[in-house]
Amino acid sequence: MSDPNAGGTSETASQKSTKDGSLPTGSSPQLPEMQQEAEEEAKQQLSAHMSYKYEELRSRASVSPGLDIPEDLLHLSHSFGFDSRRRANLGVLDDSTLIFIAGNLMVLLDVHAQEQRFLRSSGGGGIGAIAVHPSREFFAVAEKGTSPDIIVYEYPSLRPGRILRGGTRHRYSCVSFNHDGSLLASVGGEPDFLLTLWDWRREEVQSFQATSQEVHRVSFSHYDQELLTTAGCRHINFWKLSTTFTGFKLEKLAGHFGNSVASDIEGVLELPDGEVVSGTEWGNLLLWDGNSIKAEICCKDGRSCHSGTAQPFALEGGKLLTFGSDGAVRSWDFERISSFTCDGGGSRLEVEPINELVVGRHVCLSSVVKSSLPGSSVWFAQDSNGGIWNLDLSFSPSAADPRRLLSCPSGPIKGLDVSKTSHLMATTALDCSVRVFDLLAKREVTSSCFNQGGTALSWAPLTVNQKGGLLVTGFEDGVVRLLELRADSGVSAEEHTRLHLKQALKPHSAAVTAVAFQPDGHILATGSEDQTVFFFTVGEACHPLGFIHVPGPVQALEWSPDSHLPQNGRRLLILCRSGHALEVESPDLEAERSPQSFHLPELPRRCFGFSSITSRMKRPAGTSRPQTERMKIRREEVEKQEGEKPQPPGPLLCGFYSEPGQFWLSMGGFDSGYLYHCKFSEDQSEEPCRRQDEPFDFLLVSGADDDPICSMTFSSSRQLLLCGMHSGTIRVYPLRPGDLAPADMQAYWALSVHDNHYGHLRHIRCSFDDLFVLTAGDDGNIFSFSRVPPEESQRGLQRQRARIPSPRQAYQETESSAVDIQDPEAFSLEAAKQKQDQDLLRRKADQKAAQTRIQLAELREKFKLVLAENQHLPERVRLTPEELNPLLYEKAKRMTAERVMKVRQQMAKEQERCSMALRKLQEWSKSSSEALSVITVVGVRSGIRVSTYHVSANTEHRPHRRASATEAPPDSEEPEADPADSAATQEAAEKQVPRPPVPPPPRVRGRGQDTVRLRKVAERAERVRATMERRRQEWARLYAEKPQEDFEDPLDVLEIQEAKKNIGDVIVVKPPTMCAEGKKEEWNAWEEKIIQQKSEMNRRITNLRDAKIRLVSWLSAQAKRLQKIHHGLGTDLRRSPPPLPSMSPEEMPERKLQCSSATLDGYRAPTRQGRAGTEQEVPPGADSSLKAEEKDKQERNERTLSLSASSELREEEQLTPLEKELQQEEEIRRLHQQDTLLQQMESSISRFDSELLLLRQQKVRLDIHLKQADLHLLTLFQETVILGSFEEREASLQEKLNRIVEERRSIEFQLQGYSEQLKQRRRVIEELQEDEEALAADFQASVAENHHYEDLLTKIFKKKAARKKKEKRAGSPSEEDSDDSLEDWDGCIDSDMEEEDGSSVDDKVCPTGCDPDLFRKILQLRERRWDLEEMLVEAGKSADALKKESDGLITKGKVLKSSQQRIEEEVELINKDKLQKMKQVEVVVPFRLHQIQFLSNGSVPSDLSEALVLDKSEMDRLRRRVQQLQVEKEAEEGRLLQAQRQRSRLIRENKEMTVRLQELEKQCNELMMLKYGRLLDVEALLSMSGQKKLDKLKEEKLLLEAEHAKELKRWKAKVEEARHALWDATEQNTGVLRSTVHLTDQKKELRSKLSSRQKNMDKLQFQDHRRLEDREDIRKLQELVQAQEQQAQALLRRIHLLSSKEGCVLPPETTRLPPLAPAHGPLPSTRGRPLRGHDD
Repeated sequence: MSDPNAGGTSETASQKSTKDGSLPTGSSPQLPEMQQEAEEEAKQQLSAHMSYKYEELRSRASVSPGLDIPEDLLHLSHSFGFDSRRRANLGVLDDSTLIFIAGNLMVLLDVHAQEQRFLRSSGGGGIGAIAVHPSREFFAVAEKGTSPDIIVYEYPSLRPGRILRGGTRHRYSCVSFNHDGSLLASVGGEPDFLLTLWDWRREEVQSFQATSQEVHRVSFSHYDQELLTTAGCRHINFWKLSTTFTGFKLEKLAGHFGNSVASDIEGVLELPDGEVVSGTEWGNLLLWDGNSIKAEICCKDGRSCHSGTAQPFALEGGKLLTFGSDGAVRSWDFERISSFTCDGGGSRLEVEPINELVVGRHVCLSSVVKSSLPGSSVWFAQDSNGGIWNLDLSFSPSAADPRRLLSCPSGPIKGLDVSKTSHLMATTALDCSVRVFDLLAKREVTSSCFNQGGTALSWAPLTVNQKGGLLVTGFEDGVVRLLELRADSGVSAEEHTRLHLKQALKPHSAAVTAVAFQPDGHILATGSEDQTVFFFTVGEACHPLGFIHVPGPVQALEWSPDSHLPQNGRRLLILCRSGHALEVESPDLEAERSPQSFHLPELPRRCFGFSSITSRMKRPAGTSRPQTERMKIRREEVEKQEGEKPQPPGPLLCGFYSEPGQFWLSMGGFDSGYLYHCKFSEDQSEEPCRRQDEPFDFLLVSGADDDPICSMTFSSSRQLLLCGMHSGTIRVYPLRPGDLAPADMQAYWALSVHDNHYGHLRHIRCSFDDLFVLTAGDDGNIFSFSRVPPEESQRGLQRQRARIPSPRQAYQETESSAVDIQDPEAFSLEAAKQKQDQDLLRRKADQKAAQTRIQLAELREKFKLVLAENQHLPERVRLTPEELNPLLYEKAKRMTAERVMKVRQQMAKEQERCSMALRKLQEWSKSSSEALSVITVVGVRSGIRVSTYHVSANTEHRPHRRASATEAPPDSEEPEADPADSAATQEAAEKQVPRPPVPPPPRVRGRGQDTVRLRKVAERAERVRATMERRRQEWARLYAEKPQEDFEDPLDVLEIQEAKKNIGDVIVVKPPTMCAEGKKEEWNAWEEKIIQQKSEMNRRITNLRDAKIRLVSWLSAQAKRLQKIHHGLGTDLRRSPPPLPSMSPEEMPERKLQCSSATLDGYRAPTRQGRAGTEQEVPPGADSSLKAEEKDKQERNERTLSLSASSELREEEQLTPLEKELQQEEEIRRLHQQDTLLQQMESSISRFDSELLLLRQQKVRLDIHLKQADLHLLTLFQETVILGSFEEREASLQEKLNRIVEERRSIEFQLQGYSEQLKQRRRVIEELQEDEEALAADFQASVAENHHYEDLLTKIFKKKAARKKKEKRAGSPSEEDSDDSLEDWDGCIDSDMEEEDGSSVDDKVCPTGCDPDLFRKILQLRERRWDLEEMLVEAGKSADALKKESDGLITKGKVLKSSQQRIEEEVELINKDKLQKMKQVEVVVPFRLHQIQFLSNGSVPSDLSEALVLDKSEMDRLRRRVQQLQVEKEAEEGRLLQAQRQRSRLIRENKEMTVRLQELEKQCNELMMLKYGRLLDVEALLSMSGQKKLDKLKEEKLLLEAEHAKELKRWKAKVEEARHALWDATEQNTGVLRSTVHLTDQKKELRSKLSSRQKNMDKLQFQDHRRLEDREDIRKLQELVQAQEQQAQALLRRIHLLSSKEGCVLPPETTRLPPLAPAHGPLPSTRGRPLRGHDD
């Protein structure tokens, strides 16, 4: 239904009507012209009944001159959509009428009759916000565009009552009326963010203030009209409206989040006490008191009030009402919230909701408005998921359930198509819905929801479904569904119409972006973002034909028209988003397909790769493109890059066929503004991704530089080309008959429909009869336009509905819905086929392998039977290789030896070269762990197996091998042998003989011993001196590092600041900053640790393997010895040795690198000719090994036979008794040797097995730790991946932050320089002022108080300067600056300069009777005064200039500081996102059963998902902490009680002191009135000049203070000198005391030496003269000791004397001691000994 005032809705775009006094584009309320016009308009009283004409204001369609298209080409019929994701897009005008924004329209919806009325925007640039007047008689529409207006409409007449101009530059983000409706507040968007307060009835601006961030909500307080709140992107501001003599003034108070995280605020609510409640992004409420957070409101246990964004919206009946994006409305106890008190910020208030109303599933509430009926509890809610709800919020038992008034798609419309036989329209969107609308009835017919969002839709042609009810829809997960629309109960049965799922297929692995039916209906093509196009045959069901790969994501599909069939046949045009276009032939339905895959690689195709030619195109003559800022920048970039490399193409938006092999394309980005005519090249040899093809023609699209064509369609008669633009505008181009494209894109018909910023018009269609034009955009709006006027359309189509197909009755009863694909991770058709083929191949391979195993088992059994038969034969008749033909065998052996010798001689040089290469290769392979296989050590008897770890060669750490008793056999202590040289190892083991330890050489005592002792004493003394010197340097360094007395530890200062910042009930812990590099370093550390542990275990296993090699060699040697012993023993006395172990290949994998003759023979075997097939089946070296084994058996048999024969011969001989006795002794000895050898062999084997068992246990424990380490590495990898996803954003933010910090540092440095300069200027000004005061004092002193000419001389002295001002240099400050400087430096020029009367004074002639010298002096003083005044003015100007520059830098610094804070907040949010995602990483924690205490009925449940993992030590610590907190709480409560008492006492004392102060002030005033007769300023009295005596006394006082200061400084220097002298004396005395202690110790040492020497006098054997020398030495030492004792006593007395005079003694280690008298040897050090007192 159209607007009654408009008479129709033929919306056209024209210049908006402007009133006299309106602002030009981009104007600001601050301009003088604006102020003058506002004053003129204020004088004119606007009539209350004045209004504008809607027809003159509304935007209309624009028609190019000369174009034969009527202005009312399209008439708006209905709006099927609702921009539900726009903020506050809902208003209530009366009890049945709602108002909301739809693109460039205002929709007035009658909720009862479901009828719509429309109002168009005035400028055609879109609508930003709406607001309804409290009386419901007006509503304001704030628009978008260049200098948009706010239009206030009257209701219900819908006449424009007022127009408010000049409030912002581009768009309005929100508007709101105050409680009584007298004021209107508006907030502009980017870039000005201007808050404007309007007296809308007078169309005047009351006040304005610019903000710095995007504002989402502006709200007046219902309780105080002077309070205003704005909230938006991570901020909230509180405004106070005050009245001044110039008008209204807005005072801002910015909200501080404090310890809380800054949040985007969508809704606020003012409370009666002045506090404000706001919502948050995380679902809690914030209670604001002033500009700080008083409390954060949440539910019990810290649960959020809502899931997602929360908004408060009303205060009714003592309850605070809130809603959230979780679809719930809750009420809260307002009394508890308002009575909450908190001493500090950051508190949390836990409240449970009183009532709750859950609107429904998948409901996201974004705004609510109340019904206009008085006393009603009905509210209307806006659902962001597409809908409007009617809510009864009385919360009573009889309250009605929520009722949906409007249901529509949510978000961008991804698919739209119309029926081929009826006025039906189908749409799909990302809200997972598919909807069908009736264009005639203007209603929704049916809808269906699925588990994934819809991305493409097409209505099948009649050749596919004759009833025209088949839809094909593509979804985000790659599924294609065939939906059939049918009315189960008959035609137009509204309640029984539904979409029936006919078939579900999944041809793609990504979102389906395009579907297209072949015109004849035989083939269906689908395109996807996975860069594939799939073909299906269409019948009763769709069957896959195959798919092809394309160079980029598919944007659109178009089959060639019927006119191309005779020339090229049916082809498909594939348009890719990357700028590629492909043309493929229709697949042959009869061709054979590959059974392994659906891929169609042989399908003929041609490719076109778009190459940008925009930079080289020239305009036609007479055309001009508007050069916007963006285009200017783009042209500059083109000029810079021209000739270097071609521009990459922009995204391909749409296109269509023109002629066979030719097509038109519309590009975006840099290439927008043209239609490009392209054709496929004949040369298709280049790969599609690398093709660079250029269009052969183009059309300039007028006004499309920044507004490319997004979609195109033709009318059924192909007379019109309809285009959907990026700005949401419809364009219509006329076509001449027979033309496939317009010849010129300059003339067009245009109408703004969808939102100009985000309502990109992606879909435009015409109905089958061209009666309707349908549009759908990214703003979620769907409009239907009629080609005939609404009145005629209603008369012709009244009470008609679109025909809905109805299936046959039998078909309806028998058919059921097809099986749907619900799993988004389900296999696609190609993946399912590949998996099916792989499964089939795997089954065949398994069957063949099973048959092969059966055959091998049969052959193995036969071979075992043959071996068993051969073993059962007598040994003499067993088959051996030698028994086949002994002569031939010997001859062949001899010939082979001769040939080998000859070959060796010939190949000696080559053999040497290959041997050297082999050695190098072996050395290289030994150093690489990857070249060697895993070493497995096998037990001798136990069968225990221990294998090494596989460690990569490039990361392996080779620790030094240390031989230990536990890692080698007990009888082996030599270094580790080379495992590759087993023979050398055996020889070394056999030759190893334990050697007795070599005794050290005996020491010889003699005269050399004294020399050694003296040398050692000298060395020790030297070390002592070095130690003392080092310690002295350490003391000096420590004293140098000693902090000052007023030094404060920076860590303590930071902790105090942190405690002050976080003091309160909740301490905010700053989350740690994590980065991917740190995790990588931790990953590397863990990997290195794992490799080290594996390498260490490998080393131990290798050592044990080497020990086994030595053990085997040793056992072999022992076995040989045992065989020798057995020769002298009887058969019955022989004990069989234990089985000799051998080294298996897995224990010595390095033998694989050794080439034997058998290996070489096996390697050369395939190249030899004449070999039989049986020889090829024998493995290399198998024949030679069998021969060697048979030869060993034969030798053993021969030795056994010879031994038995010899023993039999010996038995036959007769022995004498002596021989028998000797034989018995030999037998006993041999038996002992046999037992000893067997015991040693058994013990060695058992010891080796025990060591292997111990190593296996250690390896098992290490395996557990390594597995845990691998799990930890997995966790680290997941964390590294998560952190890596944030790395780019964090790096960019950090770069910005560093740049801002550098700028702030430079600004601070400049400010410091300016501050120093400003201080110097002020000092100069103060000096000049002092000179001026001294000059005035000189004048007063020259002119006595009662001088006869005092008045005349005073006038002459204070006369203004009459000399000319000096010419100012270029660039000097202006007169305004000088005036400002004079005003800023108030007091620089005395106010008494002005003459008291207007009489002129002659200063050229000395008055009669006046002293001429005095007169000349007065003139000189006046000249000096003038000079001083000029100097003051100049100094003031320079200081003022510095101050202005400093203020500018300060302002810039504040801006940078705010930017830094914003970036730091973003970094903090990123860290929080990191922590949130890191917390979601699953970590494997192994447990033992005794650690699991989560029991259910006494047993461990199977599901442990509800269990909580805790550290026992942490739990104990928390329990202890709870007890500590209780104790601390009691202590804090006591302190709180004391503080409260102290506060009460202080308040009481404050009141008493206030009363006392008032009494004293009153008494002072009375005394002043009594003395002076009036109230005077005491400071002014004291500062009055003229009291010469007082000034003289003050001057004398200053002189005395300076003299006393000098004297005090002199005395301080003397005291300092005395202190230094005392310091030196104390140091000297301390050194003396240390010397005394040292001498005492030396005396004791000498006495002990003397006593020991006297005891050993008898034992010494020296001559008499030596004894005399010793006695003489003893006497001298005694005398020296006595002298040192006397010296020590004297030093002690001196120290005592100094101590009695209040001297201070420094520590003994402070200074170095003076040297003492030399003794016989150096004195021992006293470092570290305690210093004894006087008594010692």
